[in-house]
Amino acid sequence: MTFIDLAKLSLGAVFAYKLRSALTVLGILVGIGSVVILTSIGEGVRVYVVNEFTQFGTNIVAVVPGKTETFGISGATISTVRPLTIDDLESLKRLNNVIAVVPVVQGNANVEFGSRSRRTIVLGVNSKVPEVWKMPVRSGRFLPEDNMRASRAFAVLGSKMRDELFGNTNPLGQRIRVGGDRYRVIGVMAPKGQLLGFDLDDTIYLPIDKALEMFNREGLMEIDVLYEGGISVDKLTENIKRNLIARHGDEDFTIITQDKMLDVLGSILDILTLGVAAIGGISLLVGAVGILTIMTISVTERISEIGLLRALGARRSHILHLFLGEAVFLSVIGGLLGVLAAIVSVFMLKFFLPSLPIEIAWIYVITALVLALLIGVITGIIPAIRAASMQPLEALRTE
Repeated sequence: MTFIDLAKLSLGAVFAYKLRSALTVLGILVGIGSVVILTSIGEGVRVYVVNEFTQFGTNIVAVVPGKTETFGISGATISTVRPLTIDDLESLKRLNNVIAVVPVVQGNANVEFGSRSRRTIVLGVNSKVPEVWKMPVRSGRFLPEDNMRASRAFAVLGSKMRDELFGNTNPLGQRIRVGGDRYRVIGVMAPKGQLLGFDLDDTIYLPIDKALEMFNREGLMEIDVLYEGGISVDKLTENIKRNLIARHGDEDFTIITQDKMLDVLGSILDILTLGVAAIGGISLLVGAVGILTIMTISVTERISEIGLLRALGARRSHILHLFLGEAVFLSVIGGLLGVLAAIVSVFMLKFFLPSLPIEIAWIYVITALVLALLIGVITGIIPAIRAASMQPLEALRTE
């Protein structure tokens, strides 16, 4: 019996029981489709988070006060130890391979212009924000390079803040009141979007010394260091650590690199993706049980057919390949249709829900197809062995 003969017999048996075969394929389709869709959501979340953390560039190191392992946006770490100061920032600026540094103080204040008032996030920074954070100015200019202990009362608005306060009026040169003090608007930032729920457009940027005074703070919440590309970040962090320990007398600060943040986030998101894949795997297991059940029933119903084939000269290996081929065919068809349905569903979700972070994880698509093949082999092997082990005469007697 040739391979073509076996393939024809396997396909004939599949199409002879259309409803049963369709239900079996549907079980695998749902399982494979669930795995692909859920892992696509997990991959989408991972890509979204990575993009959020790298939209400000990849050569940034953050220094925050206090020895801690907490990662997050500026202001997430609060400590009673010696604060980071403008003098610390000036010393970091002089280190080798450092391009620029940005001090950060964050708080909330009421911003007023005429009869309009809005409470928003205030960021105390210096003139290096466009360079370090990769945030271009849409109109006007950013804060000038003033003495960070005696800055002029200038303010730069986020794009959303500009629209809320001024509408169609040109804000440049206008006077606003922030936290009770008057500032002159000299620039408006280009739209930047959100960082993990933090709206960067609904902000106002003030000189660092003005923000320290406004929020009655002694020290900085964070210092962001932009360094030259191509150098070892470990070497840079070691230089920063040595410098600040010499100034503070102790390691009462934490250095956070983007690699470290992304490694931690990557580990969490990998677990998340595996978790949702396992949920989809439950549906896949149900489909596998369905194939096993259907193939067992098929062997029982076709005992006489097996006896006739054996009587006509078919070897045990032929019978084994016949039933195993049916199981593999059903699982592979179910897998292919499941992957196709999942890919179509992902593109539809991206079209109708563009804000939903979802990306096809092709490694899981390939894994799903391999799983479909393995399910066919594993679930089909036991019924196939049972069919191949039947004696021709005993099988014919059941007729």
